[in-house]
Amino acid sequence: MTKTTTSRLDKLKAALPESPSPQDLIASLQQTLTDQKDFHRLFDAKLLEVRQRMGLPLAQPTSLENVPAEQEQDFRDAYVVAAREVGKLFLEDGQLGDAWAYFRTIGEPEPVKAAIDKISVPREPDEEFDQVMNVALYEGAHIARGLEFLLKTHGTCNTVTAYSQLQQQMTPDERRAAAAMMVRNIYDDLQATIRRDVESRMPVLTPNASIAELISGREWLFAEGNYHIDVSHLHSTVGFARALKQGDPELLLAVELCDYGSKLATQLQYPADVPFDDYYKANRFFLTAIAGEDTDAGIDYFLQRLKDAPDEQDQQLIAFVLLDLAQRVGQTERVLAQTAAFVSKMEDPNGFSFTKLCLELGMADKLEEAAAANDDLLGYTIAKLSQAKA
Repeated sequence: MTKTTTSRLDKLKAALPESPSPQDLIASLQQTLTDQKDFHRLFDAKLLEVRQRMGLPLAQPTSLENVPAEQEQDFRDAYVVAAREVGKLFLEDGQLGDAWAYFRTIGEPEPVKAAIDKISVPREPDEEFDQVMNVALYEGAHIARGLEFLLKTHGTCNTVTAYSQLQQQMTPDERRAAAAMMVRNIYDDLQATIRRDVESRMPVLTPNASIAELISGREWLFAEGNYHIDVSHLHSTVGFARALKQGDPELLLAVELCDYGSKLATQLQYPADVPFDDYYKANRFFLTAIAGEDTDAGIDYFLQRLKDAPDEQDQQLIAFVLLDLAQRVGQTERVLAQTAAFVSKMEDPNGFSFTKLCLELGMADKLEEAAAANDDLLGYTIAKLSQAKA
């Protein structure tokens, strides 16, 4: 006896009244697709309903190409609502990657980020977890959490590489969270390795001795080019730490990493761009200033670097770092006068704006001076208008 199966269309027809209206057809279509978890087609069906209601052509229901200008905004609004509803259904069904496709399209990442925050690393990561990590990390749904997943499953080397590649795509808060994680990871690994080295010579140590305590007075730890951690990981993580903010406990841990790095043999201290070319020393000044440990000394260090810089390109790099540091420690007014000549032409629509900074500080006079020096008609006019408004 042959077993018959009911097609999807048969199920749709069976749910319809005898003389279905357009609304009946669409409602039955949406319910059938929902029951079958065919959410991609459900999105089409939801916009089909919108088109039917608005009297628009029914072919290609998700396309904007055949929507008249006067109806376009209403259709866009309906599109967002439908995408949000379908994205939520995918999330509830555990299909995070498909959910992200909808929430990313409408610029609403938070539901997916919240879902990723609830996911724990399984004891044995599988293909499903790898897909979650890929969405979080490489598709940008939650980069900081994705880096945490990567660190726990693939180790430090892969995570350092991924952070370096993705940091420009990360928000300041994401960079801060990821930097804190990396500093703690490197600090704990380095602390444990140094401790083992010291205990091999002197068994009795203070429990939980810090890196600063472990290396103090023990220059032999660094003799003959000795080191206790992958120095490229150390170098990268110290740089990542500049994303931290005052009050973050990892800042002072990063300072200890600088102290360790500065004791390494010269060939183990990698070069970097100005003003961090004297890498661990410069970063130590920057980080201690952010931490509020010795802010004036940090500002003074970079001001001296600016004064001693041999060429204009180096001066601009130093001035930009100095001004960033000054903004973060509340000393912008002190520094602006000494950096204006080097940064006054910097107007990035998505980043630093000298004009915006001057106006925010109520220093339109400084903007006027810089505009005059640069023969900048627009900047001069903005300065004069701001002064008149004040």
